[in-house]
Amino acid sequence: MVFSRWRRVLIIGLVAALGLAAIWTWWAEDHPREERRLRVLVHDRLDQWFPNQMAPDQTWHGIHPRAMPGTRGGAVLLVHGLDEPGTIWDDLVPVLASAGYPVLEFRYPNDQGIDRSADYLAQSWSALDAKQPVALIGHSMGGLVIRDFVTRLSNPVGEGARVQGAPVAGVILVGAPNLGSEWARLRVWLELRDQFPTTQGRRYSLFAALRDGTGEAKIDLRPGSDFLTDLNARTWPPSVPILAIAGRLLESPAKLAEGLSAAAAETGSVELKDRLLDWWSGIGEGVGDGVVTLESAGLPGGPPPLVLSASHRGMVARLLVGDPEPPAIPVILRTLNGWDPLASGRPEEEGAAGPADNIGAVSSTIGGTLPREGKATSQRLPLQQE
Repeated sequence: MVFSRWRRVLIIGLVAALGLAAIWTWWAEDHPREERRLRVLVHDRLDQWFPNQMAPDQTWHGIHPRAMPGTRGGAVLLVHGLDEPGTIWDDLVPVLASAGYPVLEFRYPNDQGIDRSADYLAQSWSALDAKQPVALIGHSMGGLVIRDFVTRLSNPVGEGARVQGAPVAGVILVGAPNLGSEWARLRVWLELRDQFPTTQGRRYSLFAALRDGTGEAKIDLRPGSDFLTDLNARTWPPSVPILAIAGRLLESPAKLAEGLSAAAAETGSVELKDRLLDWWSGIGEGVGDGVVTLESAGLPGGPPPLVLSASHRGMVARLLVGDPEPPAIPVILRTLNGWDPLASGRPEEEGAAGPADNIGAVSSTIGGTLPREGKATSQRLPLQQE
């Protein structure tokens, strides 16, 4: 009898919890602005009540060296994405270090609002050598943190800089969801991956999870969010070169193209072939890298991103030790080398690309494709002079 009674209580409690979760989910889906305000309020209250426990963990958060000192005049700062446990850069760092670049990594409480993370980057900026230009590389949401930092704090167009110190030599976005990503709704599962024990020695705890934020970031990442609307309305500073890289999981198989060409020859309908190829290409663009669509990976108002055949993480990180080098790594290295006259502080050599020439532009020798056209071009973002 006692066991039966407790079982009924447990079932009732479980049903009630599921019901509350369903109600919250339904309300939050229709009221993202109010949900974010509530999450920010909870975050602020926790900061007031538990200042020591909620303060960033300085042994993990902040700017930390990954490969120093380097022989180049400019440094590279890596910025990870949402709920990333820290392994995303393990394949890129050795390559950059071998090329002589000093490499640092910015780690931050990434479940908080993206604007809050950009503010934290600004607070940490003084840790960098003020005389050494810094190229910023952001994966996924890290790219949005960088864009917010550059356009609002370090290099706002038409306004004075709010951050002093090291100049920004250039920006590379890898799989950045510039128009948002629906995958952000699965943030709770990503949080588990981030917080459980890792090789870096971090251990899961309640305050460690709360210190990371109360989930504002997943609202900022939703397509059409207030944060993205404001961010995408800003003009990119013409003095800072930028490159966007995207991944595509679904490429048109060679046999498919051959079969469509043969069918077109037999039927005499080239239009049929083009429509079918466009249909397949549209599927690939919609899937993108599996997390971010090709449209979202591009800079609003700018040229399409450089597209590589890879998954969201696979652009910069191997899945298995024996896998080939991730395709974005040589692109990143060549891009940085192209910016080297800026990063090293040397006068620009004749024929070297200057800041305006690098904005949104990629050389077709780098590799990769743009959607539909199949080659890289030298288009630029629309710029507003300061």
